[in-house]
Amino acid sequence: MSTPLQVTARLRVPVTEIDHIRGPLDAPVTIVQYGDFQCPFCGAAHPNLAELLRQRRDTVRLVYRHFPITNLHPYAERAAEVAEAAGRRGRFWEMHDWLYEHQDQLDPVHLSLGVEQLGLLPDEIDAEVDRHTYGDRVRHDFTGGIRSGVNGTPTLFIGDHRHEGGVDLPDLLTAVDATPTPTPTP
Repeated sequence: MSTPLQVTARLRVPVTEIDHIRGPLDAPVTIVQYGDFQCPFCGAAHPNLAELLRQRRDTVRLVYRHFPITNLHPYAERAAEVAEAAGRRGRFWEMHDWLYEHQDQLDPVHLSLGVEQLGLLPDEIDAEVDRHTYGDRVRHDFTGGIRSGVNGTPTLFIGDHRHEGGVDLPDLLTAVDATPTPTPTP
């Protein structure tokens, strides 16, 4: 009698300089999040990931990739493009945080107000988003997620393995602390 083989999804798209990275670039542990700004589960995970980065500031970096599930979340793709427009101006993470902290305000009017609250020019960003200037970037992230076995949000990869545990802080701390870190070569 054979034991069924358990297959763990693996990250198929390596982290590069085009990714949005929060935390030390050389951190020994990388978490890649595929997220949707309108997903309530991503919204619930957001403060836990922020606290994880605070508690493990020298050892963890977070990479955010877009995975808007548009059939469930009609404003998710526009929110992702707004985040990219803010990112082009060096403000991705501020917009990212605003979007998760205002998930009930992701319609175009409120998004423009959020952009303005960050000191950015709403008319300029709205025009870029209306032209889908950042659509290819969002689709690139989404396609990479599909290749890596992402089928919902939030999906986290710790190292290059899919995190199958919860997204509450104790589960995340346990998973990060159990992740083997590379040993420096002398």
